[in-house]
This record gives sequence, C-alpha cells and structure tokens, in this order.
Amino acid sequence: MDVHGFTVGPVAENCFFAAADGSQRAIVVDPGEEADRLTAALDELGLTVEAILLTHTHFDHVGAVAPLARHTGAPVYCPELEKGVLADIMSYVPWPGFGPFESYEADELVAGGERLTLAGLEIDVLFTPGHSPGHVTYSIPAERAVFSGDVLFQGSIGRTDLPGGDTATLMRTLAELIQRLPDDTAVYPGHMGLTTIGRERETNPFLRELSHSR
Repeated sequence: MDVHGFTVGPVAENCFFAAADGSQRAIVVDPGEEADRLTAALDELGLTVEAILLTHTHFDHVGAVAPLARHTGAPVYCPELEKGVLADIMSYVPWPGFGPFESYEADELVAGGERLTLAGLEIDVLFTPGHSPGHVTYSIPAERAVFSGDVLFQGSIGRTDLPGGDTATLMRTLAELIQRLPDDTAVYPGHMGLTTIGRERETNPFLRELSHSR
C-alpha cells in the first residue's frame, strides 16, 4: 500500500492518502485543513479519490472535508454518533481564532463493525471511543495498517478533556486495540510521527500496564 501523509493546519494534524500498490484509486483519511494544498497534491499524484474517511469530527480533522468532497466528488464516511458535529462544525470549535470551516452533511455513516471495500482495499471499521464519543479507526488487515485518528500516538494517547472525552473509555479502547492488532501493524496517527503497535506496546508509558496484563 502506498501512503502519502500531509501535516496540516495550526495544530499539525495528519491527513493521509492511501492507495493499493500500483493503483491510482485512493482513500483520504481526515482532511483537516489546507484544502488547496491537499487538492493540489491529489492532482499532482494523479489519484482518483473513492472515499473520504473520518475517524472523528473534531475541527482539526474535518476542516477541509467540504472543499475536498466538492473537488473529488467522493462520498464522506463519518462516525454515526458525530454526524451532527460535521453538519454544524463551527458550533463545535471551542477556541477563537480557528476557522471558519464549512459544514458538511455526511454521505455515509459508520459505527464500527463494518467492512468497507474502497479503492481496492478491505477496511475494517473499529469503534474506538474515548477521545470523542463516536471515534472510529480504520484497520486494513491485509496491509498490516491502521489509521488511528486521535486514539493512539507515538509515545502518547488521545486527550480526554474535550467535550465527550472519557479516560476510562479510552483505556478500554486501547486495551482492545492492542489485543486485536498484530505488533507489526503500522500506525498512521492523527498527530505526530508514524509508529507500530508493537513499538507502542513496549515503549508507550500509557500502554505498559495494558501490555503486561495482555
């Protein structure tokens, strides 16, 4: 699988384009901001976007959804519990100075448990709440890859002090995630650098207790 990453916006959010090896059909995960830069990159790479996948709807992950959907014509897959946030995004921007962002009515809703076939990739949708109420991650087992959104980071985990966040829920989510996914699974997170499940199991201070109880 070919993955192109772009760190966008003032809070350095990671947007990813992913395509099967040798294919020009792609998915886009979490287009957070800088729509012009992202659309230019898609055009330069010659990618045809089959879907835009959202892990959750915090503004830094969805700020470029509407313009990217217009540019590509691709459907937007949104966590079912958070469709109202995407549809009225500026009501959920907690700090001044961010935006304005354009709202969007999701084309498809996901809740976890679905298997999507998009751009030649088989994608399992995992319900991973805690950072936000409806958060999902997108696992591609055949590629040993997961797009983790703001659940798991390199050396850290998602914050839980935003509306709808819950620490106990996030820790349960992480325990299930590291039990489900093999150590060699590449983690493409919503912020910071790339990592693997195995590396985080061994070195992430938030996961050590969970790892030892596995």
